[in-house]
Amino acid sequence: MALKTDYLVLGSGIAGLSFALHAAQHGEVLIVTKREAGDTATNWAQGGVAAVLSPEDSFDKHAEDTNSAGGGLCHEVVVDLCVREAPAAIRWLSEVGANFSESDPGTLDLGREGGHTERRIVHAGDITGHEIQRALWAAVRESPNVRVLEWHMGIDLITLSNFGGPDRCVGAYVLDERRRTVETVLARATLLATGGAGKVYLYTSNPDVSTGDGVAMAYRAGAEIANMEFYQFHPTVLYEPKAKSFLISEALRGEGAILRLPDGEAFMARHHPMADLAPRDVVARAIDYEMKRTGSEHVLLDISHKPKDFVTSRFPNIYAHCLRYGIDMTVQPFPVVPAAHYMCGGVTSDLHGRTTLPGLWVVGETACTGLHGANRLASNSLLEGLVFARRAAKKLEMQIAELRSEGVPGVPEWQTGSAVPSHEAVVVTHNWDELRRTMWNYVGIVRSDARLRRAARRVAMLEQEIREYYWRHLVTRDLLELRNIATVAELIIASAMSRRESRGLHFTLDHQDTSTDFAADTVVKRGVPPHLRGR
Repeated sequence: MALKTDYLVLGSGIAGLSFALHAAQHGEVLIVTKREAGDTATNWAQGGVAAVLSPEDSFDKHAEDTNSAGGGLCHEVVVDLCVREAPAAIRWLSEVGANFSESDPGTLDLGREGGHTERRIVHAGDITGHEIQRALWAAVRESPNVRVLEWHMGIDLITLSNFGGPDRCVGAYVLDERRRTVETVLARATLLATGGAGKVYLYTSNPDVSTGDGVAMAYRAGAEIANMEFYQFHPTVLYEPKAKSFLISEALRGEGAILRLPDGEAFMARHHPMADLAPRDVVARAIDYEMKRTGSEHVLLDISHKPKDFVTSRFPNIYAHCLRYGIDMTVQPFPVVPAAHYMCGGVTSDLHGRTTLPGLWVVGETACTGLHGANRLASNSLLEGLVFARRAAKKLEMQIAELRSEGVPGVPEWQTGSAVPSHEAVVVTHNWDELRRTMWNYVGIVRSDARLRRAARRVAMLEQEIREYYWRHLVTRDLLELRNIATVAELIIASAMSRRESRGLHFTLDHQDTSTDFAADTVVKRGVPPHLRGR
């Protein structure tokens, strides 16, 4: 029997939980999350939330920094509304129960990160995301109108067009991993908040859940996707195999940390006027260039010139984590490398989180709102999730009465057909590894036409193998995640091949200049090749 709700939310990070709390004021919410509710990229976020809160700062400055980082593709109306709604978003988080660091009692301590010309990063030490996740999750648990299904994963969106009806999303088929059954969940509005897709690359700062599920499901359902070529690589991840790609916050460089070559030479001033505070895309490419030039496996990040008490109090989590591996960052530089970090593209949305597929909404990293353009400014990601979660919930509040009057349509239950349990899990593991290595080697920080062609051929072959395997066997989370990252890989490659210039996060050796001919979003839809479109 189908589960029914007003709002189905796929994902339990800052975007999904914020939407749930707002929407619970006027409807029933069902949150589906594929592991435990705290297994999110939000929970791993160290830096903070960008907001104009000091008299030295202004909305215009925040907007200018965002647009500058975005490589000419930010949508000005989106940038303007996000920077202006940021202070209210911070106040709401505080009301929900988030505790942020203060410089003096009652005065928020504002940090600075790369690309920002002012101190405007609201943070909770260096575990900001964890504190926000804690506060939101505590509030969600107290809400009588929110139900959470952990260890559940969306398989595919349910669209009436598949059953002879209109082109409308009415819910999703959801795998109950523990019971190994598939639930039919019907909703008046379905919201994607599944985060990013860092696991499409071999090295990533993301948690294991970041497999692009929302983008892949939306694409298969016929929704529009944009700007997938712009994948952000965080410049500084701890170079320590046992650490499993532990992120080193950009806030360290905001507080004076210096990037150095293994011989101690500071090198960022050669690559950008802002040196170590340059935007992320510039820093990541500079590190990649210097590593290849010198043959080094890493560069060094040095904050040892700062007072020990300051470093340990400002970055207690990073300090303690490094210490576990014998690294005392207060007395020595430590090794870092870039890793896949943030998906600037995603499912296209309007100013209220609506996608091009009626009934389907999207917020957070899964969305392409136009805020980030070709490169996200640091700490604008949590902000975007907060702003658009509230806007989506407010818009749905105006529509819920009408949606309820329409009722929830009946659709067929999930059909397993002749699918059988798999006894060849090694196939999934092998394809997973090959796909991620292909993406890292050919579609990474620096690209070329030849590398992209090679990647396209390999991913196409892998997708064929995955499709054959998918239709023969009962679904598992591993199989679904493999299917999804393969779809995301296809979209990234196709979008990158269509952009014959270098802009923001997309840098190609064969087209190193930025061209006005490509000053538009790269849009793709199922059955429609990538094409440029201004918005």
